[in-house]
Amino acid sequence: MKKIYDRINDMRGNLITVTAEDVGLGELARIEHGDGRSTFASVLRINEDQVTLQVFGDTRGISTGDRVTFLKRQMQLTYTKDLLGRRLNGMGEPIDGGPKLVGELIEIGTPSFNPVKRIVPKEMVQTNIPMIDVFNCLVKSQKIPIFSVPGEPYNQLLMRIANQTDADVVVIGGMGLTFSDYQAFIDNAEEAGSINKSVMFIHQATDPAVECVLVPDMALTAAEQYATDGKNVLVLLTDMSAFADAIKEIAITMDQIPSNRGYPGSLYSDLAARYEKAVDIDGSGSITIISVTTMPGDDVTHPIPDNTGYITEGQFYLHNGNIDPFGSLSRLKQQVIGKVTREDHGDLANNMIRLYAESKKARERQSMGFKLSRWDEKLLHYSKLFENRMMNLEVNYTLQEALDLGWQTLGECFRPEEVGIKQKLIDKYWPELAVAG
Repeated sequence: MKKIYDRINDMRGNLITVTAEDVGLGELARIEHGDGRSTFASVLRINEDQVTLQVFGDTRGISTGDRVTFLKRQMQLTYTKDLLGRRLNGMGEPIDGGPKLVGELIEIGTPSFNPVKRIVPKEMVQTNIPMIDVFNCLVKSQKIPIFSVPGEPYNQLLMRIANQTDADVVVIGGMGLTFSDYQAFIDNAEEAGSINKSVMFIHQATDPAVECVLVPDMALTAAEQYATDGKNVLVLLTDMSAFADAIKEIAITMDQIPSNRGYPGSLYSDLAARYEKAVDIDGSGSITIISVTTMPGDDVTHPIPDNTGYITEGQFYLHNGNIDPFGSLSRLKQQVIGKVTREDHGDLANNMIRLYAESKKARERQSMGFKLSRWDEKLLHYSKLFENRMMNLEVNYTLQEALDLGWQTLGECFRPEEVGIKQKLIDKYWPELAVAG
């Protein structure tokens, strides 16, 4: 039976306090105003009979005499086959001008998938971006962040992944987006033709903080439904720093004792509860998560990237418009490289990175005015080709095309005996038209 209370004891920011009993954390409530309007809120804290709720939206217009009805349920997502191609806010309401969603109501924020049904990840998710596919493979059910700083093209990178991935469904969760960023996601999906396999949950910077906290749960709940239907789902979340800042803002309003740099002590659990939704389901689909974490001041020891690093399975560093080949790591790539990919994949990738590292030293010698050897000149030529062909985020190569291009690049710069790759692979893959002297 729904409980109705007709007095609000206190209002502070987007928080209200009501004297109530028999309610649960996360429970949804409806606030009915005297003018007939209504607003939703969710339970954030219970202290004996004092219940604190976070209001979805502005508290202006709410009076102490408004009625609060507890609905005995958590926030829910309307799941339907017509969800693809739609754009919704943090509450799961359409914001694209389309019809109201009608379908099955699914509670969000439920526990992660049953471990008994999880299988060891062993399949690759192709993005057609060489710095990912060749050097740090994305594996089904992997959870991996993009560490970056504000101003880097991380949203553009997510858009390219959304357009080029071989995943069946792409779920985009945008948090703290400016209107131009939001519009860019829409324009990209429409121009690339990927909108029909995408669904977006969007929180803009001007929306209430509580909706930002809801976006990952909405996105991952939708992903779980598609995955249990046998689909391979790629979830793209940007920006998890906005998510953590929203949690911090709510905690400060609630007078919680802060932990590291003002963030609540629950930050690790709050992040882990979302990332652990990544899963490869035995006999069904999968959920793979790529998130963006912007690091304030490029500080990897900041609480958000620091906690994220303990939870996730590697990271992509996006600096100066490129994925850094030295700071990036996929801890699951060994599950697929040379096992489900081509036999030359591992040797080629490792030696290309080694030669690029040597080329950085040659570039330093050049900048200091030292006389360059013939080997230095080869390395410098190689570094330019490597950056243009492999590090360029604008390219769109299948894995096989990228591997062939890697061999071609080596052949244009070095002789076979100079690259340090096994002779049997050289014999099989070295380009016939190699031009290096």
